[in-house]
Amino acid sequence: MAVPGSGRPFNLSVITPEHNVFEGPVKFLVVPAFDGEIGILRDHAPLMALLGEGTLRLVTEQGTRRFRVSGGFVQVLDNEVSVLSESAAEA
Repeated sequence: MAVPGSGRPFNLSVITPEHNVFEGPVKFLVVPAFDGEIGILRDHAPLMALLGEGTLRLVTEQGTRRFRVSGGFVQVLDNEVSVLSESAAEA
């Protein structure tokens, strides 16, 4: 079993209608989906899900960062993850 944050990175973009909140490589991501949290590592299966309201947690080479997100979508495809949220602010 993979240990969160120990794998090779994948690309993440967190975008709101106002601006690009985060873009870069991450090793592990937890997304607050509409019906529960989703953990994402490199080579995750393709996925499209509704975002709920909660904390998006990501692990980079520099450490863990948290963003409060509310509504939108998450897409995972070919080691590219896009989080399109109505609002996002670093927690």
